[in-house]
Amino acid sequence: MLEKHFYTGLVEAGTDEAGRGCLAGPVYAAAVILPDDFEHSLLNDSKQLTDHQRRQLREVIEREAVAWAVGIASAAEIDKINILNASILAMHRALDGLSIVPQAVIVDGNRFKPWRSLPYTTIVKGDGKLMPIAAASILAKTYRDDCMIELAKDFPQYQWQQNKGYPTKAHRDAIRQHGLSPHHRLTFTQLPPVELEIPF
Repeated sequence: MLEKHFYTGLVEAGTDEAGRGCLAGPVYAAAVILPDDFEHSLLNDSKQLTDHQRRQLREVIEREAVAWAVGIASAAEIDKINILNASILAMHRALDGLSIVPQAVIVDGNRFKPWRSLPYTTIVKGDGKLMPIAAASILAKTYRDDCMIELAKDFPQYQWQQNKGYPTKAHRDAIRQHGLSPHHRLTFTQLPPVELEIPF
């Protein structure tokens, strides 16, 4: 059962990213402020849900959230400032996009940089512990998936509509055969020796 709040009595925004471990495409982040009375039996870490469930929940979150926004950092920005800083940049951009400024921020993971000098807390596996972070994980994941499905139309050889840019065997084999696309992260071009499968 997910908790509703971390900061009692403060308007808090949950934030999370998607696409950090990919070889191609941008990293996406979302920020969500949920109403105090928000409830949904399916809400959980996006990796624990099916694509259909995530998209169902996205509609609910966008309709019922007090505020929500999505931020993006491009593959070029990832190469320039590294994936950790790019992930945090995408989170900051999502927070910047909120129609309401929160009083505190809760972040999935263990690294963050202050945003507008607000109090913040990083929570490892927070997307499976707190509703606002779980909601942000769903928005970040589904919007990034949509992006990769769209990019796959111009670069079908990499099968991004299936692997979403993650380092599957088919994706790495396509890089070896066809080379890199403009959407690949150049700092990620050392292909891992271990065959990784899509984590969800």
